[in-house]
Amino acid sequence: MQLRYNYRVHPDTAQREALARSFGCARVVFNDGLRARQAARENGEKYLSDGELSKQVITQAKDTPERAWLGEVSSVVLQQALADLNVAYRNFFASITSKRKGRKVSPPRFRSRKDNRQAIRFTKNSRFKVLDNGRLRLPKIGDVPVRWSRSLPAEPSSVTIIKDAAGRYFASFVVQTTEDEPLPPVESEVGIDLGLTHFALLSDGTKVAAPRFLRRAARKLKRLQQDLSRKTKGSNRRKKAVVKVARAHARVADTRRDWQHKLSTAIIRDNQAVYVEDLCVVGLGRTRLAKSVHDAGWSQFVGMLAYKAARYGRVFGRVDRFFPSTRMCSDCGRINEKMDLSVRSWVCPCGSTHDRDHNAAKNLLAAGRADNLNDRGAQIRPARVLAPRSEAVIHPDAACSTRSVEGISVLESGENVKARRPRPWWRPGPRRRSPGSPDRGGWPARW
Repeated sequence: MQLRYNYRVHPDTAQREALARSFGCARVVFNDGLRARQAARENGEKYLSDGELSKQVITQAKDTPERAWLGEVSSVVLQQALADLNVAYRNFFASITSKRKGRKVSPPRFRSRKDNRQAIRFTKNSRFKVLDNGRLRLPKIGDVPVRWSRSLPAEPSSVTIIKDAAGRYFASFVVQTTEDEPLPPVESEVGIDLGLTHFALLSDGTKVAAPRFLRRAARKLKRLQQDLSRKTKGSNRRKKAVVKVARAHARVADTRRDWQHKLSTAIIRDNQAVYVEDLCVVGLGRTRLAKSVHDAGWSQFVGMLAYKAARYGRVFGRVDRFFPSTRMCSDCGRINEKMDLSVRSWVCPCGSTHDRDHNAAKNLLAAGRADNLNDRGAQIRPARVLAPRSEAVIHPDAACSTRSVEGISVLESGENVKARRPRPWWRPGPRRRSPGSPDRGGWPARW
C-alpha cells in the first residue's frame, strides 16, 4: 500500500527563491506542452507522443534564448510537470470514452502564476535525500529544514514540495509499505449514518456531535474578508490581507482534518466492520444546505475510513445511496412513505418507535452485512434459470403464437386466446423475417 506523509518545511530566503524558480519553470513546461498539443490538433496533425513532446518543450527549448533559463532547475522537475500533463490527457480520453468511472473529466487547462497552490515533484532519479541531521536535500535548492512530527516507515520513492495559499511549505513523501498492520480482531460491527445535526450516528446508539468548524470561525472570516475588500487591488496591503484570509481558512481545514483523523481511527480500532451510505455529496452541495454539507466534510471522512480499514485489516463497505435506510423499519422491514427532514422520529404500523438517524444506522448495518456475505465468492442468491413454458406467462394459452404462416392459422378451434396487440409504428420489429411472413414492424419508410 502506498501512503503519503506530509511534513512542514521551513526554507530560508535563498531556498524560497530557488523554489519559486522551480515552480515557474514547471508551470511553463506544462503550458508549453499543452499549447503544442492544442496547436497540433487545430492544424489537423497527429497527436504528439510523450517522447516527442518532451524533446520539443524541454530538450530543444533549452537551446533557445527564450527558454535557456530552464536549465537552472532540476530536469526531473520539468519531466514530472510534463508527466502530469500526460496523465491529465489520459484521464480526459478515458472519461469521454466511458472507460473511466465517475464524473466526466474536462480537458487540461493552462496553469497560472496566480494559482493559490504551487507544487513540484522529485523522484529517485533526482537523488533527493533525507540527511542524518534531519534536513531534506533537494537538487539545485539546498538542504531544507523539516519539522519531523513522526518518522518515515520506509524509504520514500518521491517527494512533492507544496506551497499553499497561506504561504506555507510542505514536503509530501510517498512511501510504499510492504507489510500490513492488522489490528487484533474484535466482534463488534457498526453502521454509520452521516448527518448535519449529528455528524455521525452509529448503529449502537453513539451520537457524535457536529463540530461545525466553519460556522464557529465565521465571525473572524467575515472580518478578514471585509478588510480584504477595502484594500486597493494590486497593492501590497491587499496581498497581505489575502494571506491572512488564507491562513484563517487553512486553520479551519487543518482543525477539521485532525478531528476526522482521530474519529476515524477510533471507529476502525473498535469495530471489525464499518458500513456507511454512499452519499452524493456533489448533489447535496447544490442545495440550500450546501455550506453545512461542505463544512461537515463527509467525503474526506469516508475516505479516511476506507484506507484505514484496508491498512489495519478491517472490513469497509458502502451501501447504495438509493437504499431506503430512513424509511425502512429496522424491526419488520416495512418501507413507509417519504418523510420530511423535520420529522426526527416516527412510528411504524408494527408498533415500533424509531429515531430517524438511529433507525437508518441499523438498516445500513444490516444492508452492509448482507452484501458482505459474498466477499469470498459464495452465491447468496439463486441464479437465473429459464422458466418452464407453462410458467412463462400468466395465462396458459397465451404462450401459443397468434401469427400465421402463408394464411394457415396455428390456433386450434375452440381456444380462447386474447387477440395480439398490434405493434406501435415507432417500435422497431425484428431485423430478419421468414419468407412470406407479413411485415410486422421496422422503422417507418419515411425514416
